[in-house]
Amino acid sequence: MVITINRAILHILDFNSGVTVFSEQELDRESNSVITFLTKHIEKSYSGQNAKTGAFYPHSKFKSQIEEYLAGTLDFISFSVYVAEAMYTAISQSDALDPTDVVVCDFTVDGERVIGILKCANRVGFIHQVVQENEKIKNDIINHYAILPGVSQKIDEYAFIDAVSLAIKFIDKKRSVNGQETYMIAEHILECSSVISPKSTLELVNSITRTVAENHGKSALEAVSKSKSFIVDNTEVSEYLDPVELGKAVFQASPIMQQEYIQEVQKAGIPETVKIDKALAIKTGKSHKIKTDTGIEITFPVDYFQNKDYIEFINNQDGTLSIQLKNIGSIVNK
Repeated sequence: MVITINRAILHILDFNSGVTVFSEQELDRESNSVITFLTKHIEKSYSGQNAKTGAFYPHSKFKSQIEEYLAGTLDFISFSVYVAEAMYTAISQSDALDPTDVVVCDFTVDGERVIGILKCANRVGFIHQVVQENEKIKNDIINHYAILPGVSQKIDEYAFIDAVSLAIKFIDKKRSVNGQETYMIAEHILECSSVISPKSTLELVNSITRTVAENHGKSALEAVSKSKSFIVDNTEVSEYLDPVELGKAVFQASPIMQQEYIQEVQKAGIPETVKIDKALAIKTGKSHKIKTDTGIEITFPVDYFQNKDYIEFINNQDGTLSIQLKNIGSIVNK
């Protein structure tokens, strides 16, 4: 991933001290600290599979602002101040007045132009301070209430808007604004729709599969294993997953279970097709983890579920379940 920072600016919304500072100048793109901070966080956030997707509502003021900026009729600093003011208004009306630094940036990733908004919640940390006391130098340790997220940490809330298609992907948190539960970035800043992330989709699909199987007295373990196998196999032929087709494959022997599964998928708001990153599908689908009521945990490749040469689940006459592991050459302590 090649990231080039074209323009960037930082605004301070410090609700601890009551100081709000809208910058009148952009960040220095020649500064190693600035470029390292921005590129590391953009890379970590932009490539993540936790982000929701969305589209601007027709009445979105943000959409008109970004269109003016992209058309050259609104300058970058004025556009960024609009974003910071919208965020300040939303946070000031919420029940959590968290001090925040807002970074607005115009960058390219692998040649595609993107507008980014990074909500950098300030963290409390300790720093050293050098003071002169009684004509002597004293090194001290103090609390600092405005520490930016380190490059190894994740930014909790952000938004990226494609400069050509205006397609949106973002992560935000639910908070109470004027007494109502709401998502600040989607509803108060971008004014856009929201579709669950690919990672959440996979988690929901597997959860629904498990529930439907349990509701009908079937093996939830077998159903989820089939679901994960379908997801991994699907990535070999398409980058898009059809959750309905997954349910039909897993519950192919029961039209009733298929129908219940489809109803639950629709109720959960899962779209008809979901773009799934192959690496994510393989990571979440290649293995399955179970935990017994006796506290034993086992993680095994999904492909092994149907292969009794390696693992076998045995239903005992007394109603308990036994798990037999076979053909083990060695055991490694971890």
